[in-house]
Amino acid sequence: MADEEFDSNKTFLASVERSKQIEADIQVNPQKYRVLTGDRPTGNLHIGHYFGSLQNRVRLAKLGVPTMILIADYQVLTDHDAFDKISQNTKQLVIDYLAAGIEPGENVIIYPHSYIPECNQLMLPFMTLVSNAELSRNPTVKEEIASAGLTNVNAGMYTYPIHQACDILFCKGNVVPVGKDQLPHIELTRNIAKAFNRKFCKNREPVFPLPQALLSKTPSILGLDGSQKMSKSRGNAIFLCSTEDETASLIKKAKTDSERVITYDPENRPEVANLLMLISLCTKEEPADIAERIGEKGSGELKKVLSEALNEELRPLRQKRAELEKNPDYIRQVLLEGVEKARAIAIKTLDEVREAMNMKI
Repeated sequence: MADEEFDSNKTFLASVERSKQIEADIQVNPQKYRVLTGDRPTGNLHIGHYFGSLQNRVRLAKLGVPTMILIADYQVLTDHDAFDKISQNTKQLVIDYLAAGIEPGENVIIYPHSYIPECNQLMLPFMTLVSNAELSRNPTVKEEIASAGLTNVNAGMYTYPIHQACDILFCKGNVVPVGKDQLPHIELTRNIAKAFNRKFCKNREPVFPLPQALLSKTPSILGLDGSQKMSKSRGNAIFLCSTEDETASLIKKAKTDSERVITYDPENRPEVANLLMLISLCTKEEPADIAERIGEKGSGELKKVLSEALNEELRPLRQKRAELEKNPDYIRQVLLEGVEKARAIAIKTLDEVREAMNMKI
């Protein structure tokens, strides 16, 4: 495999065009695609996840797109010490998924990858297709190492992108909804798929598809500090499990600026623009129209409008969430059924991989 520098601008522009084409085709041929998406079980999901990914997963599933929703529990071990909470967090993720409207079934499978040994077994052949240099310069891994404040970086962190490739390719996922910052991982997965097919499938059908990124249309949501992306680890998030009073209290503390008149100016007033954008995501109004309506009433009114809009938007989710919390047996059933279905896919793929590598006995 060629050791080529990842050109983020070139890749992003190409990904934007491919995303548009995929979006158009999904409307007509949903069964042609298999989506792989998911989260690490590091805590409850927040409104950034809700607007940025959960709503899109519900949309794709309703269109009839086969969807694999991965709970990446092994990957928690790469930069977190909170392994004692992985099981609890896994179940909380499932509750958030179901409360948001994701419906597990024939086309929607929810599972933790630690229960899919055949998927993880792909790591060994895949590691032979990637150079150390490629792993060392992966910009997403660099950012994650810096974000976690790691000084002693374990091998799991460096091989994180290879494990993501296993997660995507074991089920032959050909669409991965991501933001711009995850494009290097998708590019590496494509390189691994190409290298495997080129090396082991010279006289046979390729085993793996080349996955495409489906770029999120939702703008990056800043945290309540107004300076960084909303994140559990940064303490600047509003969680889906928060009560309405907790939500209002958190929004009151959100950073704005000293100007009284509310205007929508993302470049010069990012904190105010972020709050207006959140209202817009709830009410479907244009942020500039919301700003004009609030006008001279100032940041206090802005925060009040956001609290009301967000609590209204999340009220059905939170009601369903409370019901699901009372039914842990059902949550476990969803996971076990998901594992059974995911393993059936993984066993078939691993069998094809062994055959391609001439390892069948």
